[in-house]
Amino acid sequence: MIEKKQHITQDEQAVLVGLVQKDQTEAQVNEYLDELAFLAETAGALTQKRFTQKMLHPDSKTFVGKGKLEEIKKYIQLKGNISIVIFDDELTGSQIINIEKELGTKTIDRSDLILDIFARRAKTAQAKTQVELAQYQYILPRLKGMWKHLERQGGGVGTRGPGETEIETDRRIVKDKISLLRKRLAEIDKQAFTQRKERGEFIRVALVGYTNVGKSTLMNILSKSDVFAENKLFATLDTTTRKVVFEQTPFLLSDTVGFIRKLPHHLVESFKSTLDEVREADILLHVVDISHPQYEEQLTVVNKTLAELGSAEKPTITIFNKMDLYEKHVFDEWLEDEVKHDILRELKERWQEETKGNCVFVSATEKRNMDGLRQTILYKVRDMYRIRYPYKAEFFY
Repeated sequence: MIEKKQHITQDEQAVLVGLVQKDQTEAQVNEYLDELAFLAETAGALTQKRFTQKMLHPDSKTFVGKGKLEEIKKYIQLKGNISIVIFDDELTGSQIINIEKELGTKTIDRSDLILDIFARRAKTAQAKTQVELAQYQYILPRLKGMWKHLERQGGGVGTRGPGETEIETDRRIVKDKISLLRKRLAEIDKQAFTQRKERGEFIRVALVGYTNVGKSTLMNILSKSDVFAENKLFATLDTTTRKVVFEQTPFLLSDTVGFIRKLPHHLVESFKSTLDEVREADILLHVVDISHPQYEEQLTVVNKTLAELGSAEKPTITIFNKMDLYEKHVFDEWLEDEVKHDILRELKERWQEETKGNCVFVSATEKRNMDGLRQTILYKVRDMYRIRYPYKAEFFY
C-alpha cells in the first residue's frame, strides 16, 4: 500500500496561511482562517499564528510571495516548536515540495486537513470507502509531492510497462485503485438503496446544514435517540436514520454530513451516496447557527450545495438554532427588555418574510421552542402525506 506523509497528531503546533485575492476582502479571509483554525483544532493541532498576504493570484511556485515565505520561516525558527504549516487554499504537488524545502516544515492545505478529519471520523464501510476514494483522488495529481515511496504488490517482471517511468507506474496503480474503490462504493450504494426502498411508504425528512450548527443535537431531541454530537467540525459522517412519530403521524428523520466552505470537490463526489438521503428526502430541515457572525454566508453555502445536488426546490423548514447564544452575543446587560423584544421581533419578521413563513427559532441545548418546532414539522409532514400518499393521510389525524 501507499506510504503517505504523517498528518496531524495530538497537540501539534501550527501556523495558518491565507491569501487575500482580488475577489476577496481581508475580513473574509480572516473568517476563513477562523474556520481553518477550528478545523485544525478538530484534528488535534493548536494554532500559534496566522499569516496573510494580498496578491492578485497565487505564486505558481510557492503560493505566497518570497518575502512572505521568508517571514513565515523566521517565525518558525524563532518559535522552534512549529511542526505543521496549513494553507487555506489547495496547493499543487510542486508547491508543497517547494514550500517544505524552504520552511523545513510539514505543509498541508485545507483539503488535506479535511480529508485527515474525515479519515478519523469514518466508522462504517461506506464512509471509510468514500474517504479512501477521496484521498486517492486528492493524491493523484500530487504524486511527486505527496509520495516518498510506493509499495507494489506482486512486484517484479511484468509490473512495469515498456519504457514506463516510476511516476507513470504509480499513476496507473492509483487509477486502478480509484476504479476498484468506485466499484466497491457502487455495490455499497446499491445495498443502501435497497435498504432505503425497504423502509416503506413513509415521508422522509432530512436534517441539513453547515457543519457544527447542532443537527445531531436536534436529531437526538426529535427522535429521542443517541446520535454522536460534539462541538467539533464533521462530528457526523455517516447518515443516521430514525423512525419518528409525532401525534400518531410517523416519518423517517435522517441526519447528514455537514457542509462547509471550500469543501474539496472530490470529497463531495465521493460522498454523493451519503447525500442521497438529501436527494431522496421529501422535506428538508435546514439548521442554521444564528449565533455565528457569518450565519448568512453559511446559509448561502448550504443553499448552493443543495442546488448542486438538485434539491434546492424541496419543501424546507429553516431552523434558526442557538438562539440562547445569539441573545448572549447581541444583548448587553444594560439593554432594556423592550429594546430586546424589538430586536428579536425584527429578526423574526425578516426571516419569516424571506422563508415565506417556513422558519422556526429554537435553542436545542436549552430545548427552547421544541414544541413549536415539532408542530411545524408535523404540519409539513401531514401536508406531504396528502400529496404523496393520500390514501394514508386520513389515518394520521
